[in-house]
Amino acid sequence: MLNYETEATWHYHNGTKHPNGMLLNRFHVYHPSHRPTPYKIYKNVSQIDLALDKTPIGISALDAISTDKIYNDIIPDIGTLGRIFYFSSGITKKIKFQGLGEVDFRAASCTGALYHIEIYLVCSDLPGLGAGVYHFDPRHMKLDTIRLGDFRKFVSNATAEEPSVNQSPAILIFTDVFSRNSIKYQSREYRHAFWDCGTILANTLAITSAHKISSKVITGFVDSSICQLLGLDISKEAPITILPLGATTQEAPTCPPLPEINSDAVASDYEIEYPEINAMHESSSLLTGTDVVSWRHQITMERKNPAKLIPLGKNIKVKEPLEQTIIKRGSTRKFSLESITFDQLSTILSQTTSGINSDFANHELLSDVYIIANAVGELESGSYHFVKEKNALEQLRKGNFRHASGNLGLDQDLPYDASVTIFFMVDLDKILEHFGNRGYRVAQIDAAIAGGRMYLASYALGLGATGLTFYDDLVTNFFSPHAENKETMFLIAIGKKEKST
Repeated sequence: MLNYETEATWHYHNGTKHPNGMLLNRFHVYHPSHRPTPYKIYKNVSQIDLALDKTPIGISALDAISTDKIYNDIIPDIGTLGRIFYFSSGITKKIKFQGLGEVDFRAASCTGALYHIEIYLVCSDLPGLGAGVYHFDPRHMKLDTIRLGDFRKFVSNATAEEPSVNQSPAILIFTDVFSRNSIKYQSREYRHAFWDCGTILANTLAITSAHKISSKVITGFVDSSICQLLGLDISKEAPITILPLGATTQEAPTCPPLPEINSDAVASDYEIEYPEINAMHESSSLLTGTDVVSWRHQITMERKNPAKLIPLGKNIKVKEPLEQTIIKRGSTRKFSLESITFDQLSTILSQTTSGINSDFANHELLSDVYIIANAVGELESGSYHFVKEKNALEQLRKGNFRHASGNLGLDQDLPYDASVTIFFMVDLDKILEHFGNRGYRVAQIDAAIAGGRMYLASYALGLGATGLTFYDDLVTNFFSPHAENKETMFLIAIGKKEKST
């Protein structure tokens, strides 16, 4: 089975490392004026309006991101779906840039603001919306109608009858349009697919939790079947994650025949392909329902037992509603050198790292969390490992590591100026042994969801945050021997935003 020929992952992962990965052209140049249209445009399809209701429902961002309950049976209506789509991937602000004009910014962060993740809906008859397969159009807050009829069973079959999918009245499918991001990031785009899908999912999970709608992140499915349902060319756009919403007492009925989709769609106006992306996706694909069944089992990561720990501080209570936090969130462009408090860092760590309800881990974060504290109140400057099980920090080294922080974050000012930089690192050998090449997807998206939650927590606390890329091997070297043989999956910098003058 191709999925367990894991040399494919190491070939891709090592080949896309900064600064000299063999699958990257170090002389590649991207100019923002070449930015592709960040929307998938369907032609000759009917559209359904989604009401845009931004009214807060009284749940704070910190409560929403730290709650992962299984709720009672709830069937979302079209109004609730509109809110889920908007606060996941809707346009929250427009900013004018010289030479580029007005640029739309979305509810969740995206590398390069290229917005290459698309969201689809497969549902039964819902209040205000008929059964069908739909695509979310964030530009107009509408749903594009792709198929009419109840096709949930098709998704259920693709997941080998995953119970949460089989009994869900509404299923979201997240896809990645490769070329929309590879125009800037080349073959490293496939990492960004899961980073950016993960930060969107952090928002989605938060807003569904606020509405008391249960959900589960599903990463095991037959890729080609989902492409067939959505009418995708898998060489250009591929499914990343499935998220069933709510539950019913009845399983999805047998679906109608699946005819060809009679519509024309443009996913990207940039068509240069990177074969390394397609090869990595193919090598991590599951081909049959039997493959999905044998693949699907959860993992528990082994942790070291540190001797001396620094307990986290108090959790800060914030009343600001989730909706308001999402709308004001953005990727910070300039940090001040001011300190954040230890309680602020403690709140971020404790509220965002509990793991998620998924088909690959039982509410456990797969990554180890490593920290460079540049300016954190009562916490001594240095490097740390966060021990989630003890809700405490293990000090690795003392010292002022601002220059190291900036260097590891691709020699940028942001990680140098930030109060703290947080690295998600994983024993990739163990993940691949357990999940095969598809474990690379799992490890990336699991870290990115936690990183997306840190975005929201930071803004809820009045701070700024931004995701960054990194020099892979230098990160491992810096945190070794503790992080020996671990690979970096995600990096986020957090601090106080520099005030505008």
